[in-house]
Amino acid sequence: MGLTKRYVVVYGKFPKFFEELSKGQAPQQFSAQHLKDLGYTSSNDRALIPLLKDLGFLSKDGTPTARYHEFRNSHKSKSVLGESLREAYQDIFTLRKHPDESNDRQLIEGKFKSAHNVSDRLAKEMANTFFGLLSLADVKVSDDKSKQASEEQPETDQSKSIPIQNRSKQLGGGITSLHYNIQIHLPATKDLEVYSAIFKSLKEHLVE
Repeated sequence: MGLTKRYVVVYGKFPKFFEELSKGQAPQQFSAQHLKDLGYTSSNDRALIPLLKDLGFLSKDGTPTARYHEFRNSHKSKSVLGESLREAYQDIFTLRKHPDESNDRQLIEGKFKSAHNVSDRLAKEMANTFFGLLSLADVKVSDDKSKQASEEQPETDQSKSIPIQNRSKQLGGGITSLHYNIQIHLPATKDLEVYSAIFKSLKEHLVE
């Protein structure tokens, strides 16, 4: 998802709403009735549910996800929400690594307007929703976490230059030394038998 088009007009309720998500017990299904039970009875409040789905807190049928449960850990809430924002608003973070409302609002409203072909009013509401969420999130921690995961990701392919054969041949009355350099792309595996089979085959077919 490059840029969600979800927005709410009740973004002023975000601090209390997400605090209740963090402190309360996760329901089996986050329905409109559960929202009412939390005290959010306005018709405008219903937009909170599809927003939670786009943030990865709920599955399509309203079941709380692993991210929802991770958010309930108060020590990780801000970083979890930051990770959600980086996914749901990826296009914005491509424009600005650390968006700032005082400096970047016009740019971000313009991005919503062009990306979703909406009016100035709706683009403003989308930006209000984004900045309301951003004020509760720690996107820097999320960014560092993503960078660390990328650096620690193991290589899926290994390339090694292996000299197979050096030989001298009689060419045109003189001795010319021919050097062969063959690139072998080895699969990423801990099974040494795989490597043994590869080198055995090389020896049989290429080395005299």
